[in-house]
Amino acid sequence: MRLAAPVRTATATAVVALGAALSSPALAQSSFDVIIGGDAYFQGAYVDQRQDSGLRSTEFSNRLRLTVSPAAKADNGLQYGARLRLLAGNGDPTVSSRTVENDRAFLYATGAFGTVQAGVLNGLSDEYGMIGPNVEGVAGSADSNGLLFLNGSSTYGALPLTATSLRTLISYDAGTKIVYLSPSFGGVQAAVAYTPRSGDSNNSVNRRKTDALGGGLSFRDVIEAGAVYQGEFDAVTVEASAFYQTGKTVRQTDGVADQRFEKLDSFHVGANVAYEGVKIGASYAYSGDSAYAKDAPSKRKQDVLIVGAQYASGPLLFAANFVRARGNDSATMSTPAKADVWQGGVTWTVAPGLTTGVEYDYVRSSLSSTTGGADLDDRAHIVMLDTRFAF
Repeated sequence: MRLAAPVRTATATAVVALGAALSSPALAQSSFDVIIGGDAYFQGAYVDQRQDSGLRSTEFSNRLRLTVSPAAKADNGLQYGARLRLLAGNGDPTVSSRTVENDRAFLYATGAFGTVQAGVLNGLSDEYGMIGPNVEGVAGSADSNGLLFLNGSSTYGALPLTATSLRTLISYDAGTKIVYLSPSFGGVQAAVAYTPRSGDSNNSVNRRKTDALGGGLSFRDVIEAGAVYQGEFDAVTVEASAFYQTGKTVRQTDGVADQRFEKLDSFHVGANVAYEGVKIGASYAYSGDSAYAKDAPSKRKQDVLIVGAQYASGPLLFAANFVRARGNDSATMSTPAKADVWQGGVTWTVAPGLTTGVEYDYVRSSLSSTTGGADLDDRAHIVMLDTRFAF
């Protein structure tokens, strides 16, 4: 899959389009609309797990996001504005680390040329890539946060990165980027994004090509491109997506020794088909040796397969999901690991914007022993209650 030349051209087009859209006379209306929205959830889980040394069986989690979107439309039809999403829910107040941060902070312009976005936002596959019909907010989804209750290096950290990075490998990264979305043609919309350096956001500026030895892994000159399709055929709705992501890993050095890593090379495809109240779908992502240390003794190819289905009946949504993830452990990226996750749940719409649901996850994972012994297997049953409010 060779997208290098078109991607460079599209990225340049995005920069030119943004500059032209924001610099040309537009005769803006005298007032702006400021839209405030957001969502919040509260989750509680009970975990029965084989590798549970030092762990409790119950835990709670919560998050609140507030989105502020100033927007305007000029007399010539140009729509423009910005978006800020504040996130509350991280940190341990006992060590004074409770934080409020932003994971979206960008400006945009939309016209006949398409849409240009510039600032802090996730990658294209994370924003638009399909992983089956069950997404965050649906009990029984691969995006449900159930696996997050397997905390600890011997549990959650032992899972392959692909168990939680469900699309292109680092599409979750909210580093500062520029994005171009084309107009839709026959139900197909193309997109391209460029990120100078992963994890570098807001007014942080980092032009270094190297990092300190032993630090966290970063990527530079990350390009992601792909397309989304949506179509209707009588009572059948079809939607599909495909994205490719590439970039260079940042070399680590202490001035004497160097550590080099495999480049980023990842693709993701997914599709859903819906008929009346039934929706089924599947997705597959493959990242190969991406981001592994070049001298790593073990390099299990990274991939993740997701198959899911849902059925809507009145205020109830029934969902089922299967995830198979393979790669190296996410904690060290050095030991082969794999995980199978079976999920099922039901979500009840209590009132507009208010849902509650119950989910059951069964997790079967293994981490290959580095001492030549048997695999370090884990089994876990997770029952999670999820209540959400969106406004």
